[in-house]
Amino acid sequence: MNIRLETAGLLCTPEPGLDVLEFRRVLIESSLGAIRPVDDLERLQHMLAAADVVMTARRDDASREVLGVARCITDFSWCAYLSDLAVSRSAQGLGVGRALLEALRRHLGPQVTLALQSVPAAVGFYERAGMARMADAFCQRREH
Repeated sequence: MNIRLETAGLLCTPEPGLDVLEFRRVLIESSLGAIRPVDDLERLQHMLAAADVVMTARRDDASREVLGVARCITDFSWCAYLSDLAVSRSAQGLGVGRALLEALRRHLGPQVTLALQSVPAAVGFYERAGMARMADAFCQRREH
């Protein structure tokens, strides 16, 4: 499924075979680079391979540059966890994150609840995108 956004010049599509170096570059160029294992290519590759959905936002031009990546774990019927929504700094504010969320919602369908854990700097983005805060969510942090 492709979602073409003419105004933003983007093409959002599931991309399960995304190259680990492209994923790494977007993570580094986004605010997530500081809190993801960007120096461990094997772990990044495993993160991509184990995801149920990897959605990219690419420039809809000859370059096809990856501007953003959404990585999700889901059962496709009840719940989905958005583990990464990374947008290159140069593309932030251009609608890339919203386009990825829209493409992900369409891909998952209306019966699936989408949950995520936001970095503090992105809370406002998710609120503006229409997502509700969950006061009763819990997590057990990873050791490394």
